Amino acid sequence: MTLLKITKWLFLTALILAAGCQPPAQLEQAEIEQVEVEEVVQPEVDVQVQAHAQPEVAEIGTQLKINKETLLGGATQRIRTDAAGVMLLSNELLARQILIETLLQSENTQARAAVCKALSAAKDLQEPIKSKEDFINPLIEMLKTSDSVHGKLAAEAILLFDFEQTYGLLEQTALASSLPVQARVNAMYALKLQPDVKAILTLMKLLDDSEGSVRLASESILLALGMPVGKDAETRLQMIDELRRKGRYQFLRDWLIRQQAQIRKMGTELGYWQKKYLSALDKIYDELSDDAAKGKFLVEHLQVDKASVRLLALEKVSQWRVGTKSNLPAAIGPILIELVSDTDRQVRLKTASLLSLMVELDSSQKLLQQIAVEPDDEVKTEMFVALGGACHYAFSANSGVKLGIKIRKQTLELAAKYVTDKDPVKSYKGAKVIRRLLGQDGLSSKETARYINLLAGRYDVARSKGDVVLQGELLNAMAGLCAQNSYKAESSELFGPIFEAALSDESNLIRETAVEGLIYIDKAMAIRLLRKGFAEDSSEIIRARVIGLAGEVGGGEDLVWLAERMQVASDSEAVWQSMVKIFARSGAVVLEEWMGKFGAENSVIKLSDTQMTAFLEIAERKAVAEGKSLLAAKIRESLARVYKRNRAYERAAEYFGTLRKGAEKDEDKSRFLGELLEVYLVWGNVEAASQLVNNSLLERDLGPDDVIIRLIDRYLAKPFEGTDPKAVLAAFGQLKPEGRPQWDRHYRRWTGQSESEKAKPETPAKQAETPKAEPAAPVEPAPKVEPEKPKAVPPAKAEEAPKAEAETGDPNAAK
Repeated sequence: MTLLKITKWLFLTALILAAGCQPPAQLEQAEIEQVEVEEVVQPEVDVQVQAHAQPEVAEIGTQLKINKETLLGGATQRIRTDAAGVMLLSNELLARQILIETLLQSENTQARAAVCKALSAAKDLQEPIKSKEDFINPLIEMLKTSDSVHGKLAAEAILLFDFEQTYGLLEQTALASSLPVQARVNAMYALKLQPDVKAILTLMKLLDDSEGSVRLASESILLALGMPVGKDAETRLQMIDELRRKGRYQFLRDWLIRQQAQIRKMGTELGYWQKKYLSALDKIYDELSDDAAKGKFLVEHLQVDKASVRLLALEKVSQWRVGTKSNLPAAIGPILIELVSDTDRQVRLKTASLLSLMVELDSSQKLLQQIAVEPDDEVKTEMFVALGGACHYAFSANSGVKLGIKIRKQTLELAAKYVTDKDPVKSYKGAKVIRRLLGQDGLSSKETARYINLLAGRYDVARSKGDVVLQGELLNAMAGLCAQNSYKAESSELFGPIFEAALSDESNLIRETAVEGLIYIDKAMAIRLLRKGFAEDSSEIIRARVIGLAGEVGGGEDLVWLAERMQVASDSEAVWQSMVKIFARSGAVVLEEWMGKFGAENSVIKLSDTQMTAFLEIAERKAVAEGKSLLAAKIRESLARVYKRNRAYERAAEYFGTLRKGAEKDEDKSRFLGELLEVYLVWGNVEAASQLVNNSLLERDLGPDDVIIRLIDRYLAKPFEGTDPKAVLAAFGQLKPEGRPQWDRHYRRWTGQSESEKAKPETPAKQAETPKAEPAAPVEPAPKVEPEKPKAVPPAKAEEAPKAEAETGDPNAAK
């Protein structure tokens, strides 16, 4: 491209950005006229002219007549412009004469505008226009009118010719003081479009014109072009001389620099005001109070002709979709589908990204059509992803979208091309779509085999090139296919060996995905492969997955290595949860074995009381279910002691009471009775302790070797923290057993009474002085376990207590 052409292109770009070239009054009038002829001149008309083959002589008149009638009276401006374009390329002299006559007459303004548009579009045609110079004078005549709109159309059409062909006529028109001011301004506008020093020189001459409006217009044009206008005539003469000395190419270089600076300046200003405008729209939207108003706003602004506004509306739609529970207005869906083919790249890209989320829209057909013609590779890829999501949704159950199997197969074909593409990102996205679409029935085994083999083949290529990220993504797609019901058998058979081989890879990502794939294929098979070595893998994800898998499908053999991992702080909790799940599936024999391991003094496995409680509760249920009463009793005793240690005194009392009731040997009954009394005392449950002693006294006298006496002695010598020995003795003093001399001696010893004092009958006054039992002080709670206080146990009736105690061994049963 020559320097002249480059300059001309930049110059025209600057003109598009430049703000006006006419005095304010004239600009205002031009804008009014533009509104009045909106139908006449349609902005951005795409003229596509197609050369017609030379018709036969007999048909020329008819065809030309049709074209002429269309030009003069077509229904739309585009149709009229197309007709003018066909006639412009015709070899017929009569066709060119019709166009020239149309330009010269002023009645049919729409037809004149169509001819100008066709001439402007002809600049970009490869096919030459025969005798195009015939149009110069008619176009100059159009300039000599007071119509600014058609004057500009004529000026733009004149760009079809070399400047040397039109310069003289343009200068003559601009300088002609006899012409109307608007005619001269039209010519000045035509000069403005020409990147030539002679055009600038003519415009500078007009700075000293006698007509004020002309001077103002020339100054406005020159300033818009970045040219200085000078303070006076003398200064301007010096500037004109300087321009002449520079010559044409130096002028063009300077021109180019000025235009670039002007474009940057106007671009900055344009960006500033655009930002302000978008900010105002954003504020208006945010202040709308209800969804209906917001939906109306979005519908309106998704269809405006400014791409920046459409992008703003698309962003608001995206925010609504992601961050709001309410549904988008139904009217937005069809608009989004149409925006797939928007003229702006960013709008198409944003729309495709949004449709990837809004898979419920029936956009598959439109996306397929646009992908076939989409020029931008990034946009096409994003549309492909959206297409995959839309197809997947359409073929899912209860989608409500009717989509033919042909579109699904076309999408799979596109996915196959993406998978085999050299670009890793495209390969991954193709694999993702294949995974989603193969997750649904409807394809033959042969078709399925082709696509899953494509994935395996592309994985081998990625592995050979050391592309770890793509390997991981492809393995993820393979694993996804193995997790789905449709075609799982075919996928598992092909991908299983690939997953096993990938277990030895150095990359955590690849090993992690391979582990996931094997688990999807068969969990029992996977745990057999993974229990050896992978529980200690360097990847925390793999360790957690293997430990969790053991909890899901593992057996007794997995308890050993899991117990070893209990010593690793980072894994201990997850390991324990998996062990609990295995214990729940195991038999009583296994649980008894591990009960011994946990209880051994030299055991490296140290369970917390909470963990031990959970284990023992499982073991108790298993022992009871399998009828192992001795094991159940052993477990219950351990549970009772754990409860007692954790200050769960109510549960501990319950278990010791049950153990006493079930004990067959007297020494065991006595031992559990003592344990029960100790629980009541440490608990501070004076009433229950007193009832338990009373029940025992109803059965027998309590000698010095009785477990109850020994326990009370020990307690009074060293009371449990938070308990009140005086309250305990006061409660014991309320007991009135008959014929229990040993108990009486023990009580007098504890209270310091003499034999005679105990023998004297108590008067009502004396009885009134008997100290009442004080409430027990609150028991200091353990760090984690809150004590559970049982309901108060009322004193048993004398005639009922022996029977209840004898049957249960639990003083609470005497109620």
